[in-house]
Amino acid sequence: MNIGERRVKIMDTTMRDGHQSLLATRMRLEHMIPIAEKIDAIGFHSVEVWGGATFDSCIRFLNEDPWERLRVFRRHLKNSKTQMLLRGQNVVGYKHYADDVLDEFIKAAVHNGMDIFRIFDALNDVRNMERAMQTTKREGGHVQGTVVYTISPVHNYDFFMRMGKELEQLGADSICLKDMAGILAPYPAYEIIKGLKESLSIPIQLHCHYTSGMAAMTYMKAAEAGVDVIDCAISSMALQTSQPAIETMVAAFKDTPYDTGLDLTALTEIADHFRDIRNNYVQFDNSSNNVDTNVLQYQVPGGMISNFVNQLKEQDALDKLPEVLAEVPRVREDFGFPPLVTPSSQIVGTQAAINVLMGERYKMATNEVKNYMRGFYGRSPAPVNEEARKKIIGDEEPITVRPADLIEPELPAAREEVGPYMEKPEDVVSVALFPQVAPKFLKERMAKKLLVDLDLAAQGSEFYPL
Repeated sequence: MNIGERRVKIMDTTMRDGHQSLLATRMRLEHMIPIAEKIDAIGFHSVEVWGGATFDSCIRFLNEDPWERLRVFRRHLKNSKTQMLLRGQNVVGYKHYADDVLDEFIKAAVHNGMDIFRIFDALNDVRNMERAMQTTKREGGHVQGTVVYTISPVHNYDFFMRMGKELEQLGADSICLKDMAGILAPYPAYEIIKGLKESLSIPIQLHCHYTSGMAAMTYMKAAEAGVDVIDCAISSMALQTSQPAIETMVAAFKDTPYDTGLDLTALTEIADHFRDIRNNYVQFDNSSNNVDTNVLQYQVPGGMISNFVNQLKEQDALDKLPEVLAEVPRVREDFGFPPLVTPSSQIVGTQAAINVLMGERYKMATNEVKNYMRGFYGRSPAPVNEEARKKIIGDEEPITVRPADLIEPELPAAREEVGPYMEKPEDVVSVALFPQVAPKFLKERMAKKLLVDLDLAAQGSEFYPL
């Protein structure tokens, strides 16, 4: 085989999943833009810059407009495809939204510079992905249909093949196998990727987290199986609960049929930049160098464990952590083996903690757990435990339709809420997605703008009296 004929491409996750995984999604735009054009020149398959938790974090913690962030990235990444993570009908939030909100979000994202939409559903319920796929395709975006990887009696080789084929038939331009917990071992990865490559005619991308320490080995076997793209972060923002390091994979594949063709010297400058920048986020930094093998036993991502620690500390019950970790797989089985990814990870994890703290299983349940059992998040991968369901919602009959079919349009109320604080149409989408947070952000943005205008007027008052 001619070297270069079968080259493996890399998506750079540093400016989205890298800092979401390691720095609680707190990295500011001002720390990314100075190096963006150097990243643009590397030759990545795509650069992930948006989606996931970044939208929420921008308006909740950083006082940044997420739409402006996207536009700025677009201006600096002239030669690269931009990529984002879209939670299907959950968009970039934690619940299902009406179709009008989903449609308007995707239209605005394409208009502001987004190229590739990685679309997934926490339950692998394709009904919750179909509308997002259709709208992205209609608006001219690249549809990356996503199969969320997890381990359970129902998530076997045939399941992944069936779902991949279904997504291709629904119009996916590429497929991503998404291992959010870092539990995909090298040899299962080889079999799944090989099967997808043999049965589908579209590119296959693999997304793994380094949590368990297996991801780089998994990428090697995936390359042998024919994977087209792997997700990596720059070395100074890699490993731990992030992705494998770009430089490591570039070096490992050099002078092989999988040679990425990327320049290690140029990558060093980018690594140095983020190594320095990381010092600004010490308070959020998940800086442990240890791999977390608990994830292999409990399928609990690193972020979930840190949440458990905080919750149990608040209850003065940190000694209960082993019991909570052991309860997670039992709750997950009762719930029909959902993959532990946002929002199902929070739903299952919180209920596991409640069960342990209450000393009785399902004596109390959160509203999210009740809605899950009502079918409002979609179809569980396997049937739920009916005894558990009855204890949680009594004799209520769960829905069987696509959850969003029951949601009335939400943009009209958002337009009313925005009122005089609207500067651009995208503000309405922000309010529809985060009605508790976005209005405050928009008000503060307007107040800040007024102060700037007053300051400018005062500076020029000798020429233009007020």
